[in-house]
Amino acid sequence: MIKFGTSGWRAIMGEEFTFYNVRLVVQAIANCLRRRYGQDELAVIVGYDTRFLSERFALEAAKILSHNRMRVFLADRDAPSQAQALQIIKRKAKGGINFTASFNPPEYNGLKFNEASGAPAMPEITDEIEAEVTRLQRNQAFCPYYSRPGYIEKIDMQIDYLKYLQPKINFAAMRESGLRIGLDLLYGTSREYIDEILEENGVITEEIHGYVDPYFGGVVPSCKEENLKELKRLVKEKKCHLGIATDADGDRFGIIDERGNFVDANIILSLLLDYLIRFKGWRGGVARSVATTHLIDRVARQYDLPLYRTPVGFKYLAKLLLEKKIIFGGEESASIAFQGHLPEKDGIYAGLLVAEMVAVSGKSLSQLKNDFFRTYGRKVNAHRNLSLTPERKKKLNDLIASRPEKFAGRQAYHIETVDGIKWDFDNDDWILIRPSGTEPLIRFYAEADSIRELERLLKFALDYFQ
Repeated sequence: MIKFGTSGWRAIMGEEFTFYNVRLVVQAIANCLRRRYGQDELAVIVGYDTRFLSERFALEAAKILSHNRMRVFLADRDAPSQAQALQIIKRKAKGGINFTASFNPPEYNGLKFNEASGAPAMPEITDEIEAEVTRLQRNQAFCPYYSRPGYIEKIDMQIDYLKYLQPKINFAAMRESGLRIGLDLLYGTSREYIDEILEENGVITEEIHGYVDPYFGGVVPSCKEENLKELKRLVKEKKCHLGIATDADGDRFGIIDERGNFVDANIILSLLLDYLIRFKGWRGGVARSVATTHLIDRVARQYDLPLYRTPVGFKYLAKLLLEKKIIFGGEESASIAFQGHLPEKDGIYAGLLVAEMVAVSGKSLSQLKNDFFRTYGRKVNAHRNLSLTPERKKKLNDLIASRPEKFAGRQAYHIETVDGIKWDFDNDDWILIRPSGTEPLIRFYAEADSIRELERLLKFALDYFQ
C-alpha cells in the first residue's frame, strides 16, 4: 500500500517507490486539487533533493501535472524543502510536490506534499490522496506522458530564499565577533545556500561534503552524531567556534560545539527558545511534540508561556504556527517552527540562529549549555528502536488501550495517547512508546535526571516487547 507517514510517502526505490507508483500518486494529487479548487488554472511547485533519480521523478511529476493542464514551476536544481515552501507562498500555488526521503538511507526516496499555505499536508489531506490512489489502482493504468508545452517553467529557488533569510539573521554580530563556522552539507541540498549566505556576509567558513553524492558518502544523510565525525574533526582542526550540519533536504540541523562535541537537538531547541525570549523579547505560545525534551516545558514555565503538546510530525507544529498560537515549536528530530517564518522545517535558519546566539552572547556553545543547566537543571534523553512485528504491534495497541497508571515501577501523573503511549512522571521524567511514521519500527524515547534512570526506563520498555 502507498501510505503517507509522518512526513510524506517514503519507500525503497525499485520495490514500492517506482515510476509507475509515482505517476499514480501525482495523478491522485492532481485529482484532489481539481476537486478542491475547480477547473481554474492551478499552479504546483515541484522540487527534489540530491538522491538517485530524484530529478527524474520530479520531471515525471511535472509531465503528469502538465497533462492535467496545471501550471508547473519546476526547480532548476535540487533545493531545500523550505525553499520550495517559500515558492508555494510567493507564487500563490495550490500545493507543492517534493521528491525527498529526508534523512532515510540512500536506497529510499519519497514524495512530500505541501498545501497552499506552504505547510506539510495534514492527515485529512493525505488520507484523501491515499483514497484516490486506491481508486486509480482499480480503474486506471498509466504510461509515460510527454509534457505539454507551455505548462512547465523552470525556476531558481535559491535567490528568493536567501533574500528572504537575509534580514532574519544578525550577520553583523557574527562578522564582528570573528566567528569561524564549520559546515557539513552532507552531500545535500544546502550547498550554495547556507555556505553562500555566510560567505556573502563576510563570515569565515570551513566546508566539507558540498557536492552531490547519491550515496551520501556511505552514511545515512541525517544529522545524528555518528554521521558527523568528519565535522567534529574539522571543527577541532580548524579551530572553529561551532559546526553546523544539515540533512539531505536541508530541513534538519546538527550542531557541534567548539570542543568538537555533538550537541543534542533537544538542548539546541531549549537554548534557542531561551535565547529568543531573553535577547529578542519573543512572547507567546510554545509547542513541542510528545517525543521532545521537557526542558522546553521548564523554559515555558519560567516565562509563564502557554505550552502545546503535539503528535510527532512537523505538520502539527506548522498548524499551530499558522493559527498564530505559538511563537516557537520544536521536535527532538531537529525540527523547529518560528514565528514570522515559513511553516516548514528549516535546518539552515536554525543553524544560523545558533551561530547568531553564540556571536551575540559572546559565549561559547559549551558555556551557553552550562549556563542553561544552572538555570533550568540538566536532563538526559535517548531513544531506541525495535522492528515492528505483528506481535509487537498488537502488544503496543493493547498497552495503549489499557493505559496502565504505573510503568517501569513508577507512578504516572499524566498519560498521553495522542501518538503511541507516554507516561509523564514527577520531576519531568517520562517514557514514550510509539510506532514510527517513516519506517517499520517501534520507537522508545525517555528522559530522566540521570543516565542510570534513563537506561533503566528504556531497558524495561525494550524487555516488555521482547
